[in-house]
Amino acid sequence: MTSGNLAPDRPAPAVSSTGAPLVNAKRAWGMTGLVIFLYVVNYADKAVLGIIAQPLARELGLSSSQIGLVGSLFFLTFTIGGFLAGPMNKYMTLRWALLALGLVWSVVMLPLVVSASLAMLIVCRMLLGFAEGPSSALMHTAAYSWHAPAKRGLPGAFLTGSASVAKIALAPVLTYITVEWGWRAAVVSLSMLGAVWVVSWLTGWVEGPFTAKAVTKGDATAAATHTEPSVPWRRILLSRTFVSCSFLVMAVYALTTVVLTWLPSYFEVGLGYSALQAGSMFALPSIIGLVLMVISGAVTDRMIQRGAKSRVVRIIVPCAGVLFCGVVLTALPLIKTPIAAVLVLSVGYAFAAIVFPLVNAAISELCPPQQTAGTMGVFLALMAIGGLVAPYMTGVIVDHAASKADGYAQAFQVIGIVGAIAAVVVLVFANPDRDRARIRAGA
Repeated sequence: MTSGNLAPDRPAPAVSSTGAPLVNAKRAWGMTGLVIFLYVVNYADKAVLGIIAQPLARELGLSSSQIGLVGSLFFLTFTIGGFLAGPMNKYMTLRWALLALGLVWSVVMLPLVVSASLAMLIVCRMLLGFAEGPSSALMHTAAYSWHAPAKRGLPGAFLTGSASVAKIALAPVLTYITVEWGWRAAVVSLSMLGAVWVVSWLTGWVEGPFTAKAVTKGDATAAATHTEPSVPWRRILLSRTFVSCSFLVMAVYALTTVVLTWLPSYFEVGLGYSALQAGSMFALPSIIGLVLMVISGAVTDRMIQRGAKSRVVRIIVPCAGVLFCGVVLTALPLIKTPIAAVLVLSVGYAFAAIVFPLVNAAISELCPPQQTAGTMGVFLALMAIGGLVAPYMTGVIVDHAASKADGYAQAFQVIGIVGAIAAVVVLVFANPDRDRARIRAGA
């Protein structure tokens, strides 16, 4: 339906039987902040391997291919775990599902501190990947539960941007801890941070009104507004928007996983910076990416609320960013000045990163509220396939390149080309407004 500034086919604001809004903006953003805090912890757990990679390699005698294999195996179990998001959301509340996952993250790496070996590193990272697999979809569902579909670009940007916060705020700290006290101290520090989040979550979290569970427990008027029948999963998962966007996020996530696993090593071993400098510069791509994600999220939300089509703001805009990234990364092997290589890589990564909040918001539009967690779970699990190949591929390229610097640059170049191809595919096939209508109509 159309009303005021609402775009067609988007639900009206949630209201009580008295006509008062169910969502207070201050409360909605407060709850979103708790989810963002969790996302920071989540991403710090992912990023710590990149920070401790070189000390681990020296202590355990690991090659680049072995470190890359550890990174890829993490994303193998991450992908498998992602498919559990739907069942967990069905049988558990978001409060307890995310609490259970957060507790696992806090302790699962500690055995490595006690008994360090390649086998233990693989086991701990694979268990961490499995526990983190369902988390992104559940965190998006938790944040989206406080925001109407037309207003999800900005909270999605902050949520995805919290990965940047982890690298901006925590990467330099973890690097300093690693340099001064060793990689074990960095792992223990993350476990302590996870414990702090657990306390905050238990005392603060409440589910918002934009989920099926919240609606069924709430006001009859809100239920009438938001409840809609479930649709067959094949309609959602085989839609052209879902399939083509899955291809795109796989490519961009491949870049993200290489950054997480290898960027500090590239800066240190490939470009000649010190370990402390490399760890601190790890934040640079994220600073630029965070700014672009917040700006793009705010601007595109405003455009959606003024009647712009999802295809324009949540498909064309991020695809343009990925195309720019592809051009930039393709040129990386030609750049021989270290600081220029750092800046080019940082800007290219930042423009690609706007894909995540915008495309995630587009995918959330395709399904009824009660199928959001399942839809996002499958989508984000497919996204993680990019991480299965890219870290290990990078390690193999580096081991066989003429120099470490050439190997890293060539790996980024390959990912840039694949990302550009994926962006073209999405521009041809993806249209959230069209596919949402077809899914509802059964076409």
